[in-house]
Amino acid sequence: MSRLLLSNLERYSDHGLFLLRLVTGGFLMWGTFDNVVSAERMQEFVEFLRQFRFPAPELLAPLSVYAQFACGALLVAGFLTRIAALVMLANFVVAVTIVHWGQDFRAQWPALILGFLSLYFALRGAGRLSLDRRLEGGTVRHYSATG
Repeated sequence: MSRLLLSNLERYSDHGLFLLRLVTGGFLMWGTFDNVVSAERMQEFVEFLRQFRFPAPELLAPLSVYAQFACGALLVAGFLTRIAALVMLANFVVAVTIVHWGQDFRAQWPALILGFLSLYFALRGAGRLSLDRRLEGGTVRHYSATG
């Protein structure tokens, strides 16, 4: 039965987690890079936030952009992963509730999936293939319901 359930694939779970961090972090960095390097694009984002009546869009736009870019880099490296993920979770909860709430599910999907990925990284951590694990001493810790 184990063969049918493909249980042996579990040995590659840290590789899958690494790739998920790499793609998610890379996407966050790619999606904000234009705002980081272009004052004109950042101003467009300020106006976008103003359109949705965000308070202090001149402050919140760069805060969101730089948080996404920095947290993306942290996810790629697997460094301070849980903190970065919690910051991104807060960012995407705000995005979904204020910007995307009235949209159809397809339009909500990118912000929703990034929010749920952030929740997963916050709960799961970075895995063995990360700077976080190296800083912890490289030990693999397994937890079970029985202790």
